[in-house]
Order: sequence, then structure tokens, then C-alpha cells
Amino acid sequence: MPYILNIETATTVCSVSISKDGNILGYKEIDNGFTHSENLHLFINELLIELNISINNLSAIAISKGPGSYTGLRIGVSAAKGLAYALNIPLISVDTLKIMSYQVSRLRREFDFFCPMIDARRMEVYTCVYDTQLNLQIHTQALIIDPLSIKIFDSFSSICFFGDGMLKCKEVISALQNAVCVDNIKPSSQYMCKLSYEKFLKQAFEDIAYFEPLYLKDFLITTKKQRVN
Repeated sequence: MPYILNIETATTVCSVSISKDGNILGYKEIDNGFTHSENLHLFINELLIELNISINNLSAIAISKGPGSYTGLRIGVSAAKGLAYALNIPLISVDTLKIMSYQVSRLRREFDFFCPMIDARRMEVYTCVYDTQLNLQIHTQALIIDPLSIKIFDSFSSICFFGDGMLKCKEVISALQNAVCVDNIKPSSQYMCKLSYEKFLKQAFEDIAYFEPLYLKDFLITTKKQRVN
């Protein structure tokens, strides 16, 4: 009866949940900008206390591996790796876009395909396409959304678009036939439980020392331009 701590920090949502045998026991989350460093460990401690579970009873740590925010992913993965190492338990990673697709596929069963989109700034999104069995139909990528690029979605019937990246692309996406946009879908650790448990049963664990999140793009540090007099 494994207890798994699930951590989601790939976007502005800071979310933790604890599951037993793949069933959620409780969760805590907040979407208040990037407050992961302030809230993540606090949420974990509070949840353990509320559920009366000792941290030593955890069987694995699951982390949402991205793609997403560089800073959010770095904070979440660092915490997950630290806990897994200290407790000497396995580390499990779950694709962030798959977590979102799992959520929507349970809520909107009338669709055949699911296209999560996470904002990657400007008109770029992190995206892919899953079918109803959560098999990848288009691989995960950073895609600049315009009338030409969305033609990769033309062949899909009854496809559902969602995520904060979708919000800025609605006008372009609306040109597609059989496309529907669903609002208010964000990554949440609530929907990691089944996915992380499946990986636990398969012993699909990560190497704690070498695991890195799926950033997709390099992190660029910009400096303020100096005014030339």
C-alpha cells in the first residue's frame, strides 16, 4: 500500500498531494504567481500532519517534470530529489502535459484527442497531442502558434485545446474545424496520483543524481541595456 507524495510546480500553480494505491488522500495548492519557494515545503508538512502520515511512511516522491517554467521546475525537482535522497525512496517523474491531458480526458469524454498548451511567452507554447488512452500523437515541443503552424492539428477530429497557452491562441485555434477550447485547466498534483502509481508499479524510477526536468528551451538571463549618452 504505497504512499506517494506528488509535487507539481511547472507553472504558477504550487501543488502537492498524497496518494495511497493511486487514490488521492488529500492535496494543497495555490495559484498566486511563482510562490513555490515560500509554499512548497509548508504545504508538504501541513498535508502530512493533516493526514496523520509520517514522512517516513512515504514510498516514493513523484514530480511533474515539465515542460514549463524554468524556475518552477527547478524548485520542484530540487525538493523532490532532496526528499527522495534523504528518505532513500524512489523518484518518479510524470510529464506535465500528460497530467493536464489526463484531467481533461476524464472531464470531457466526448473528445478523441487532447492538446494541452502551456504558455512559453509571446505566441509560443509547449504542447503535444494525446489520444483518449494517453498515447502521444504529436510529440512534445515548443511551437509558435500562427495560421501556418496550427495545420499540424488539421488531421485530428474532435480535438480539445486547453491550458494557459491556449488562452492567448484562441483566435488562431478557432480557425480549425472540430476544435474546442476548454478554459480553467491548469496542472495540479490531484491528477498525478494514478499516473505516478502506474509508474511505481512498473518500477519506472529516475536516477536521483542525474535526473533533470524537461525544460525544452535554454534559460536565458537578460540584462538591462545601458543608455549611451
